[in-house]
Amino acid sequence: MSVETASPRVSVSGGRLPLGVYLLAFSLFAMGSAEFLLAGVLPEIADDLGISLSSAGALISAFAVGVVVGGPPFAILTLHLPRRTTLVATQVVFAVSVTAGLVIDGYAVLLASRFLCGLAYAGYWAVAAVTAIGLVTSDRTARASGVVVSGLGLAMIAGGPAGALLSYFTGWRGGFWGVVVLTAAGAVLSLLAVPATGADAKPSVRGELRTMRRPQLWVVYAATVLSTAAYMISFNYLAAFLTDVTGIPGVWVPAILALFGVGAFIGLSVGGRIADRRPTHALMAGALGISASSVLLAVLSGHATAVVPLVLLLGVAGFVLNPAIYGRVFAIASEAPTLAGAATVSAFQLGISLVPVLAGAAMNAGAGLTAVPWIGAGLAAAIVPTVLLDRTLSRRAKI
Repeated sequence: MSVETASPRVSVSGGRLPLGVYLLAFSLFAMGSAEFLLAGVLPEIADDLGISLSSAGALISAFAVGVVVGGPPFAILTLHLPRRTTLVATQVVFAVSVTAGLVIDGYAVLLASRFLCGLAYAGYWAVAAVTAIGLVTSDRTARASGVVVSGLGLAMIAGGPAGALLSYFTGWRGGFWGVVVLTAAGAVLSLLAVPATGADAKPSVRGELRTMRRPQLWVVYAATVLSTAAYMISFNYLAAFLTDVTGIPGVWVPAILALFGVGAFIGLSVGGRIADRRPTHALMAGALGISASSVLLAVLSGHATAVVPLVLLLGVAGFVLNPAIYGRVFAIASEAPTLAGAATVSAFQLGISLVPVLAGAAMNAGAGLTAVPWIGAGLAAAIVPTVLLDRTLSRRAKI
């Protein structure tokens, strides 16, 4: 019998969420930083290992494959483990995998370690989201999910760049050692501060799989893939867009990228507060906001005074719908949320993985960088029918 016992949902006065929710966000920040750090040190890795830059780029794909393909099966395999045990175990696997890639020389080992990192990352994210909503009352689940997801936003805006800066002074391995330290700290803090949960639950693999057959879930997953690709395609090419198209000096690029992060946190905060009661409004606002911001970026690309605030607005719109996505997933799969949560993580990663494919196809066809936000606008527009379909299906199912 597990030593962990089920804990009641925590009620915190003053509108604050339990400490455990913020700790889950910290751990996701620590692990997620490894994903965004790699892009900043690819040339150094290629030189150190004596491989081509394209081969080094496969390390990014290996992580994505681990998340997309491995997340749901990993969730099933850990279904009967107490959640805190799973959280700590995935962090340990992640830290050990990163360490192996750092201390054992060889491209093949580093490639395998990235795949294992993606696997553990997906497992942690899925269980963290489920744990967060278990720590709060039902009217605050989307807000709690939004706080957890904010850890990923912070990793993208601060963790990756900070790790790349550390690697600049210490060699490419330095930033990843920082990730190992932070992940290990998150594991220890999880043991100390995350309430023990899960002992009285009787999860069913069959029930989890049966839940995945619900059409509403796949509609939400489609919205997840589209929305993630819609704002990430502009973000990933933003540095080149700002310098080559808008004509902004490169020294200002980091500050403008940080504006996107500020917008992301505003979006998560606003989205988390409205998504519990009005998820459709949050989803529609995000979709229309991404589309409008992207169109304006393309049309006003030569005007820095317009582009800079639009970057902030794109961050707000891109992240305002993330809490609503998690809220919808856990509302639809309330009795079997673990596998559904893991699939949501895979959908996010799939959206990110589509970005270089779509942008690359446009540029190979002769389009310039201004085509990138137009693609984002089109993807965002495609979210609208999925939101309307989700609303129709949910009304019929009374979810």
